[in-house]
Amino acid sequence: MSTAEAALRLRREGPNALPDAAHRSLARVALDVAREPMFALLLGAGALYLLLGDLAEALVLLGFACLSVGIAVAQEARTERALEALRDLSSPRALVVRDGERRRIPGREVVRGDLLILAEGDRIPADARLLAAETLEVDESLLTGESVPVRKHAAAAPGEATTPRPGDDPAAVFSGSLVVRGSGEAIVQATGPRTELGRIGSALGGIEREPPRLRAQTAALVRSFAVLGLLASLVLALLYGLLRGDWLQAALGGIALAMAMLPEEFPLILTVFAVMGARRIARVGVLLRQASALQTLGATTVLCTDKTGTLTRNRMAVALAQPDPPLDGPGLLRLAAEASEDAPFDPMEVALRQAAPEATGGTPLHHYGLRPDLPAMGRAWAAGDGMRLAAKGAPEAMLRLCAPPPAEAARIAAAAAALAARGLRVLGVASAEGLDPAHPPARLEEAGLVFRGLVGLADPLRPQVPEAVAECRTAGIRVVIVTGDHPETARAIAAEAGLDTGPVVTGAELARLDEAGFAARAVGAAILARVLPEQKLRLVQALKAAGEVVAMTGDGVNDAPALKAAHVGVAMGARGTDVAREAAAAVLLEDDFGAILRAIRLGRRILDNLRKAMGYIVALHVPIAGMAFLPLAFGLPPVLGPLHIAFLEMVVDPVCSLAFEAEPEEADVMRRPPEDPQAPLLAPGLVAWGVVQGIVAFATTGALYLWAWQAGLEEPALRAIAFTALVAALVALILVNRSFSASPLAALARPNPVLLAVLGLVGLLLVLVLEVPPVAALFRLEGFAAWHAGLALANGLAVLLILEVGKRLRNAWPRR
Repeated sequence: MSTAEAALRLRREGPNALPDAAHRSLARVALDVAREPMFALLLGAGALYLLLGDLAEALVLLGFACLSVGIAVAQEARTERALEALRDLSSPRALVVRDGERRRIPGREVVRGDLLILAEGDRIPADARLLAAETLEVDESLLTGESVPVRKHAAAAPGEATTPRPGDDPAAVFSGSLVVRGSGEAIVQATGPRTELGRIGSALGGIEREPPRLRAQTAALVRSFAVLGLLASLVLALLYGLLRGDWLQAALGGIALAMAMLPEEFPLILTVFAVMGARRIARVGVLLRQASALQTLGATTVLCTDKTGTLTRNRMAVALAQPDPPLDGPGLLRLAAEASEDAPFDPMEVALRQAAPEATGGTPLHHYGLRPDLPAMGRAWAAGDGMRLAAKGAPEAMLRLCAPPPAEAARIAAAAAALAARGLRVLGVASAEGLDPAHPPARLEEAGLVFRGLVGLADPLRPQVPEAVAECRTAGIRVVIVTGDHPETARAIAAEAGLDTGPVVTGAELARLDEAGFAARAVGAAILARVLPEQKLRLVQALKAAGEVVAMTGDGVNDAPALKAAHVGVAMGARGTDVAREAAAAVLLEDDFGAILRAIRLGRRILDNLRKAMGYIVALHVPIAGMAFLPLAFGLPPVLGPLHIAFLEMVVDPVCSLAFEAEPEEADVMRRPPEDPQAPLLAPGLVAWGVVQGIVAFATTGALYLWAWQAGLEEPALRAIAFTALVAALVALILVNRSFSASPLAALARPNPVLLAVLGLVGLLLVLVLEVPPVAALFRLEGFAAWHAGLALANGLAVLLILEVGKRLRNAWPRR
């Protein structure tokens, strides 16, 4: 192809790259936040203060509004930066023929019709058809899940195959595959999104992610409280305006009550937990592409895991050697290594070289390569005055070369079949001694080979997998192997990992079933082998339809649709493809299967702590709303205006939520089954307990306020007493809610350095608004005196003691 024609096709068909995934712009994030009710209330209150001529309060309220937008935008930007840091943005190079010359170009510039020159170690940049091949083997595991390389040969006749698929056409090679042996020439047939890799990637666009379950529930809660709060505030404002005629003050009072009743902290708490949880889980080797995935991961009921590269290392290793006497095991492995390349790419040859590292010296005298009609190879080495030929290959090929007696051949064939049934890749090894170096055999058939034994190789299990599987069982999580590999191989890996070895269902069996039959057969299977990518996707959809919370792990392009469709897709990051990482909600940075369980543990801990924080939020809104309503309803001096409530809910409350995020996990966090997928975020019992806590806090704080009013204190002092007493009550609610335990001593003994820091920060903020004259004047708290602090502490202590007694009186504490 000429350079001019290549440039024309590049402009017309686009670069050889997958299209970038669409991301939500920061402007869109800001717009979504601006639609929240609390944002509108803050802007409305700010506008009213401007009408009253109070510029300082208006600016502070507008600042709180901008703060809520800034937090959301910063989190979105942080997530995308983390993903970009993980992805490999460098374009692989390709060797092509342009204008009659070989040129090394970026993979993005490969076009349809280019002639590719392939060699060992090359990553194939596009789908192509082989014109020439010399002992060519290709690793297609990222597309098929098979860890064994696929042997390729040139097309028998010129022309294009019709939409070849991996495994269907030995003359077709595919984008993303790795050449592990030999060389070849191929004509490019498809690039970018038109490749097999791109076809799977494009299919992801048709799969809609479910909205995060907790965020959806939170949004519903906020809407419910918002409707109730707005109705109550509207009624109160109308009554106040009609009875007293001060419509401006009525509007401010109504906004204050609406802000007090609106639990806008719920989305903010989710954001705080997501950010802190993402940082915490990153320390155990997991990057969250979607921050909300951590909470969903904690509710996982079924974990669908790929075998190759997930449970296993995707790296062959010698599992056993069965030598024929008089040869021993090390001698057999040495022969197998001598029959391999010196610096191999093929994973089996790498494993043989590692098993016999001493067989690396010297220079081979002759090489016998693989042939289409003989899946065996050999190399000849100097041995004393003569020459030794070492050969290896498929057992049936080696039996043909060695021609042992029929009984011996039957014994060897049975042994090889038994090893294959255990999921091993089996090679036969043979040798010929005392050959003449001056007249080496022309072919292996002429060497007089003697059969020396069998070598079994396996893609070994990752060492941490059995422990992780055992923890899954304890936690009530069912693990299902979903692989494109052979059923017996998958069964052997399952047995080694401690998983159920049956029932086993193959993709061919599933292909013959209708939707109902597919769901019935697949949902109950322990192993699904030889499955196609679209069957993985259908499996995830069937499990979800059965009410399961599905986590799906994988590293290949063929896993991507299922990764995106699952509640939580977990991609293996070290070897996983960009397509898999883009589709997944979480990425394992070091391909550590045990990190999945650590992530689930953290997810459950966060679910527990999130409910503690949510229960606290429910509780704190009762006294805040009560103290905003009480003065307006009874004609008393107002305590809380929009500025005070914004301060409490936009600063103090989110800061307090950090203490809940840092709470240690409950002792039985991984000894209880996953929660019901349909369980509400806030169970009725937890909501009721939160309301009871709030009523107690309001009762003590309101009583103190009424006492101070009866004592004839001036309005600034009255407001200062009520405000500090309310803050002390809110701190007491933190201490009550930080543990599910009914014992206050056990709760206090739980280490939480963040809690101490948070309480110190709350104290500093309180000193700021009470003791710094400009700030105190802004908040209208100039009347604070030292003895008011004693009243506030007494109020907080009273709330703590009453509620701890209430916890002891309860027969059962709702865990969810």
